[in-house]
Amino acid sequence: MRRSLYLLYVIGILCFISPGLRAQEENQWKQAPEFYFLGYLDVFYAYDFNQPESNSRQPFLYNHNRHNEFNINHGLIGFEVLHDKYRVSLSLHTGTYPIDNYSNEPGLLKNIYEAYIGLSLNRKNNLWLDAGVFTSHIGFENPISIDNWT
Repeated sequence: MRRSLYLLYVIGILCFISPGLRAQEENQWKQAPEFYFLGYLDVFYAYDFNQPESNSRQPFLYNHNRHNEFNINHGLIGFEVLHDKYRVSLSLHTGTYPIDNYSNEPGLLKNIYEAYIGLSLNRKNNLWLDAGVFTSHIGFENPISIDNWT
């Protein structure tokens, strides 16, 4: 009984890993990747008639919150590399939004908007494993003003 159970486990494991042992097509990695560059700049001027004592208008907001100053709310630059089998993205940002919103982050981590790498896990390229720093969408607020519903 114990021997047949052991044999059943071995057969199950072999069935599970055998699809990964097939030979790959020769040309699937020869496809040239696509490169994309992106940039975004959000500048603003705001004047608060309540005349706040500091240059900060509302300390609980992270967007457009400086009084009587021209500022960059969010400046973003980055690139993406897309292939059927892998993808890479790196975007850096600066401005009053990351300064205020990421004030507790250490050092240069404040300037990372997005940084990830992904690998396709199957032949149809519809199952991916991605790891890294991703953009966050919490509710309707977004650092990209054109996408910000609030």
